[in-house]
Amino acid sequence: MQRRTALTAPLIGGTALALSTVADRAEAQPAGVAFDEMLIPGSQAGTQIYLRNKRPEGGAAPRPDRVILCVHGATYPASTAFDLALSGVSWMDYMAGRGFDVWSLDLVGYGRSTRPPADTTPPPTQGEQAVADIGAALKHIREARGVQKTGLIGWSWGTALVARFAADNPGLVDRLVLNAPLWLRDASNRGAVPVPDGPLAAYRTVTRAQARERWMNGVPDNKRAGLIPPGWFEHWADTTFATDPEGARQVPSVLRAPNGVLQDIRDYWDAGKPFYDPAKVTVPALLVLGEWDRDTPPSMANTLFPLMVNSPGKRLTILAEGTHTMMLERNRGALFQAVQVFLEEAFA
Repeated sequence: MQRRTALTAPLIGGTALALSTVADRAEAQPAGVAFDEMLIPGSQAGTQIYLRNKRPEGGAAPRPDRVILCVHGATYPASTAFDLALSGVSWMDYMAGRGFDVWSLDLVGYGRSTRPPADTTPPPTQGEQAVADIGAALKHIREARGVQKTGLIGWSWGTALVARFAADNPGLVDRLVLNAPLWLRDASNRGAVPVPDGPLAAYRTVTRAQARERWMNGVPDNKRAGLIPPGWFEHWADTTFATDPEGARQVPSVLRAPNGVLQDIRDYWDAGKPFYDPAKVTVPALLVLGEWDRDTPPSMANTLFPLMVNSPGKRLTILAEGTHTMMLERNRGALFQAVQVFLEEAFA
């Protein structure tokens, strides 16, 4: 069965209440959730990649269909997107509280993973290397947990990476979540993330002001004040920019992000050449995004969805009053619940 869902209303009661009424304990660990972190060898010699894990306390072996890896997008690390405690709960905490063994990966050049030198050419962490590092992370997770398959959640650029891995390795993936899915770009949808002309440096820089301006792109003026609860953006920015000590020393402080993704956009998404074949995705897939997303707008998801002809039970969900970064916004409960229903569904 294939499903398409349009503009689900923001969740009220239940999950949203649990997320919004937890005492404000920024980085306190929720009761019943265990935490671990590690550096493991990356796919390229001399590199290390950072893995973070949240799981139910107690040490029981995870169910084979409840092991998940989360992969970030083009600019910000997974550790501060999927596991930022807002009102005491991160998305990884939420999934772990539902009985999942949840991992996140910071690719090379992001977060606590190896940062190649600033004179690296071509720019680091293009798609092929990123997919290879996802493979290295999943090999570690499968061996650590004794499972044959895992689920994958990608955000933005990360959706292309996890979909490519699933297309190339169908026997290793249980199901696929594409949060704010990236697809081919044209004049109508490439303005939010422009790619400069000429040779690309190893890194680009983002200030806090630029991050907030991009975040608010596409949000109606009368909705901007209520999109992010007080203090949440500042907490995210403090935590995210602290992962780049060199950038943090600049005035104003910046976050450096590898430009391999911009090279990928040139070579694939702006050239009309997909990085993966959607028809080769043979596992259940959920495409989910906010209606105000301008980085990967709904038109991309609407184009991609019918191309996934071999994904059983595929679905597309567009959530009301959310942006590209909905996981860190007031209405994040709607996103968490939509993904959780998919993760917990039994597929034949």
